[in-house]
Amino acid sequence: MPSSDKTVAARMRALGREIERHLRLYHSADAPEISDAEYDELYRELEALEAAHPDLAAPDSPTQRVGQPPAEGFTPLEHRVPMLSLDNVMDPDGLRAFDERVRRTLDRDEPVAYLAEPKLDGAGVELVYRDGFFEVGATRGDGRTGEDVSANLKQVMSVPLALEGAPPGRLSVRGEIVLPLAGFARLNRERLERGNEPLVNPRNAAAGALRQLHETDLPRLRALEFRAYQVAEGLPAKVRSQKVLVECLAKWGFETSPGIERCADVEAAIAYHDALGERRESLPIEIDGTVVKVDDLALQRDLGELSRSPRWAIAMKFPPQQRNTVVEGIFTSVGRTGALTPVAQLRPVFVGGVTVSNASLHNQDEIERKDVRVGDTVVIQRAGDVIPQVVAVVKAKRKKGARRWRLPKKCPVCGSQAVRVEGEAVTRCPNLDCPAQLKNNLRHLASRSALDVDGLGEKLIDQLVERGQVTRLSQIFELDAATLEGLDRMGRKSAENLVAALERARATTLPRFLIALGIREVGGTVAQLLARHFGDLDPLLAADAGALEAIDGVGPRIAQTVVDFFADPKNRDEIARLRKLGVRWEKQAPKETTAGGPLDGQTFVLTGTLPDMSRSDAKARIEALGGKVTTSVSKKTSHVVAGESPGSKLRKAEELEVSVLDADAFAALLASPEG
Repeated sequence: MPSSDKTVAARMRALGREIERHLRLYHSADAPEISDAEYDELYRELEALEAAHPDLAAPDSPTQRVGQPPAEGFTPLEHRVPMLSLDNVMDPDGLRAFDERVRRTLDRDEPVAYLAEPKLDGAGVELVYRDGFFEVGATRGDGRTGEDVSANLKQVMSVPLALEGAPPGRLSVRGEIVLPLAGFARLNRERLERGNEPLVNPRNAAAGALRQLHETDLPRLRALEFRAYQVAEGLPAKVRSQKVLVECLAKWGFETSPGIERCADVEAAIAYHDALGERRESLPIEIDGTVVKVDDLALQRDLGELSRSPRWAIAMKFPPQQRNTVVEGIFTSVGRTGALTPVAQLRPVFVGGVTVSNASLHNQDEIERKDVRVGDTVVIQRAGDVIPQVVAVVKAKRKKGARRWRLPKKCPVCGSQAVRVEGEAVTRCPNLDCPAQLKNNLRHLASRSALDVDGLGEKLIDQLVERGQVTRLSQIFELDAATLEGLDRMGRKSAENLVAALERARATTLPRFLIALGIREVGGTVAQLLARHFGDLDPLLAADAGALEAIDGVGPRIAQTVVDFFADPKNRDEIARLRKLGVRWEKQAPKETTAGGPLDGQTFVLTGTLPDMSRSDAKARIEALGGKVTTSVSKKTSHVVAGESPGSKLRKAEELEVSVLDADAFAALLASPEG
C-alpha cells in the first residue's frame, strides 16, 4: 500500500474509532462529550475520505450504521425496514441546495412540495402493531437492529395499545419518544427533593428511561410522550402524500408533532422554519430545528435512500440558543501546554439542552474586550459546544463597584512566574514539571488519538501525580502492578490490565508518538505530514524551521513551534527516556505524495461556504485529483477557493496576489480533465 494510502487509511481508522466512542457515550452511557455539530463534522470527514478512497473503506465503518448497536441485556430486534437518520443543514442556502438536488435527481424544473414539521429532540423508536394491537416496540439501535423495549414503552401513556380503524395485518409506525419540558422540570424537582442527581436534559432523560433494565423509573416513563411521524410498513395504498400519512396516524390514535404544514416550495419551507424558530420558546417540547420531507410519496420512492439517510428528507437546524445568567466567580485553569485560561463560574442555567455552570473566557485580551467582571449579568450561548460562550455583558445590570479581573502573575498550581510571549494572546506557566500540565499531558498521551492507553483515566492520573509517583511524562512506563495496586479503587486485576495496556501502547506509530508528546500546534494532520515527510524521528529532530516550512500544510508558526520544542533539552531528555523504556514505531522511507492527478503539485485553501458542497467534500474532491488542501494562505498557495462569507484568508490571498476561485470557477476546475 502506498504511503499516502496508509496515511488516509490510518486517518479513517482513527475517525471510525472516535465516532464509535461518541456513539457509545451518546446512546449507551447517556453522557455525550461533544455536540451534534461536532459529531457531524467528524462523520462528514469520514464520509468524504471514503468517497475519495472507496477501496480503503472498512466494512465495519460507522458510516454503515445509523445509531448504536443494541446494548447487552436487551433482546435484539431487527427492523424489517431500516430506520435511517437525517442529513442536516444549518441555513436557508443549505436547504435550497437540498431542493436543487431533489429536483435534479427527479429531472424536473417545477417546484417540489414539501411537508415541514418540528424536529423533535428525543429518542427514535419503532412500534409494531398486528391487526391494530400493539405487538412489540424497539429503539433505533444501529438502524438495522434495535433493542426490544416493549415493556417500558407500554408504560408511556401516549403509546396506544390498540388502534382505531387501522389497516389489518402488520403496521410499523416510527416516531419520537420525548419528555415535555413541564415533565422534565417536575421530575428534576422530585429528584432533588429525594437527594438524587438532576436529569441533564430532556433528550437524554427520554432515551435513558427507555433503556432501563432494572429498577424501572415509572414516574419518568409515564412522563414521556410518543409522537408519530412515519409508517414504514402497512400504509394503505390510497395514501399518496406525507401530509395524508400524518393525518392517518392521528385518526388511528397517535399523537403527532404540533404545527405540521404542507409547503408549496422550498421558499415556503424556509418561511415555516423562520416562523417556527420565533415560537420555539413557547412550545411544550424541546425541538432543535425543522424536518423537511418531499410530500409526494411516489416522488419519495423515486428519490430513494442512501446507506444512512433518505434523499427525500433533511433537517434544518436552529441557530444557537441564548440565555442570561450571572458570573459568580472567575478562576484560572492550567492546560497541558501551560496556558492559563480564565473560566467564568456561572449561576447554573439551562441552555442548548444542558445545564451550564462554567464558560471559558479564553485569555486576558478576551476578558478585556468583553469587559467581563464578577457579578455581571451575561448572555450565554451554547452552539452545541462543550464549553459555552459568553456572548456579551449586560452592562445596564452591572452593580457599582464591580472590579476588572486580571490573570494572576503566577501559576495558581505551581507558583511559577507566568509569561506571555510577544505576539501571543495566551499567558503560560513555563514550568514543564507543573503538576497541572503533567496531568493534562498524561491525559493527552493516553487519549485515543495518541498512545490509546486503556484504563489510564483522569482520577487515576490525579492520584499518580498528587502522590508523586509520576513526576514526568516518561515515568508512566515505569509503573508496575505492585505500585498501581496501592492506589484507591485499583485491585490486582485492574493493575495488571493497565500494565498490559501500557505494554501495548509502547508499540505505536510515529504520528501517534508525535501527538503524544503534546507539541503545540501538532494535531493529527500535522503529525501525519511530519511523519510522511521525514519517515522517522531522528531526521525530524535534526531539521530546522526552513525544512519544516517546505512541507505543504506546515506554516511558519507551526514550523518554529516544532523546532523550539525539540530544541529544549528537557524535551529531548524525555524523548530519549521514552525510547529507552521501549516506546517504538515502525520506520518508513520518506516519501512524497504519489504524483499523477490533474491537480498534482497545486495547493488549495478553502474559505467561506460553497453552495453545492461542504468543505470536507471539497477537500476530498481536491485530494482525489492529486491536489493538497492547507489551512493557511502563503506565497506557495496555488488557489484560494472563496465561497459565500469568506474570511480573512481572502484578504490574505489578495495581499499576496494568490489566485482566487469563486464557486463556479472551482466547479469548472474540478470538472476539467486537465484540472
